[in-house]
This record gives sequence, C-alpha cells and structure tokens, in this order.
Amino acid sequence: MIYITRRERFSAAHKLYKEEWSTEKNVAIFGNCANPNWHGHNYELFVTVKGEVNPETGFVIDLKIMKAIINSAVIDKLDHKNINLDVDFMNGKMASTEVIAIEIFQVLAPLFNAHNVQLHSVKLHETENNSVEYFGN
Repeated sequence: MIYITRRERFSAAHKLYKEEWSTEKNVAIFGNCANPNWHGHNYELFVTVKGEVNPETGFVIDLKIMKAIINSAVIDKLDHKNINLDVDFMNGKMASTEVIAIEIFQVLAPLFNAHNVQLHSVKLHETENNSVEYFGN
C-alpha cells in the first residue's frame, strides 16, 4: 500500500452563524467569524489517496487524473465563492473548517473509488496556524 498526496488551493468567504441563535449568541460563540459581512481565507487542501502501484505505469493514480478530479468536484465549486451561499455540497451546513473537510471527503471518495484508489484523508488548512484532517467515518 502506498499513499500519494495532492495539494490544491482556493480562496473563499464564509461565516459561522446559526439562524436560530441571536446575534449576541452567535458573536459569543463564533466571535469575528460571525461577522455579518463575511470573512475569507486562502485555503490549502491536501488530498491523500492510497492503493497499490500499477506495475505498468508505476503510478497509484495518474496525478493529472487526481488533479482533474479534485478541481472539477471541489476547487471549481469553492474558489472565489461564498461557502455558505454558493457551494452545493455545503448547502444548509455550518461552514466550519471541520465540516468543509468532511463534505469534501464525501464528495471525493466515490470519485477516487471509480479509479481503483481509496481516499485516505482530506487535510484543510484554513490559516497557517489552523488545519483539520479527516479520515472518513
């Protein structure tokens, strides 16, 4: 078993806010992240897949294919978008880094399975100091 990781980047806006809570409670829980005018990040996404090396190609997966999957299913939907309003797979969900990573995993897993590799993890850097990593269920 071998693991290979691809890094992609995107810039996006979001806010952390629960409609059923008062503005005061949202600010108390989420602080500046509840800004009614949104805020943004320059995210770094690390996608790791695992599998066996194909003896003919020497690849677990062709990196051009890996890049195309990540970009078409995730990056094109997130880059320069409002995560709360514009991203189909985030509709109705809290736009925390944790939830974004989980949802990206859910989107990508079946696409990689179709290429005979298994999605191992999604790591999402929100800032240089904050990141999450999700390994599936």
